[in-house]
Amino acid sequence: QGQLAESGGGSVQAGGSLRLSCTASGYMSSSTCMAWFRRAPGKGREGVAAIEGDGSTTYADSVRGRFIISRDNAKNTLYLQMNTLKFEDTAVYYCAATLPQTRLGDWWYVTGRYNYWGQGTQVTVSS
Repeated sequence: QGQLAESGGGSVQAGGSLRLSCTASGYMSSSTCMAWFRRAPGKGREGVAAIEGDGSTTYADSVRGRFIISRDNAKNTLYLQMNTLKFEDTAVYYCAATLPQTRLGDWWYVTGRYNYWGQGTQVTVSS
């Protein structure tokens, strides 16, 4: 059974940067699709970025060009480098993973496609 644990959240001023990490334990495979989601106050959970087992990446329009998703399979760790942060990036950020041998493609943003979720880490951006 896989488990995910996020870290790296915190408070930062607009224009600043943060790097989130998500460490996977238990049975996790490099062939999983992994992603970052976020839930802003009063809103639903939305997809931020995803990375397939082959390393291909996808981003939400709102973060493309500012955020970078990456993974280190040897360390079972997923990262989200967040640059040029904006007030509207304030949210709880969650990492998610699928079962092995899963490729989501255009369906990467659908929460129901993921089998494992972390508890979330708070990111607060002050304007």
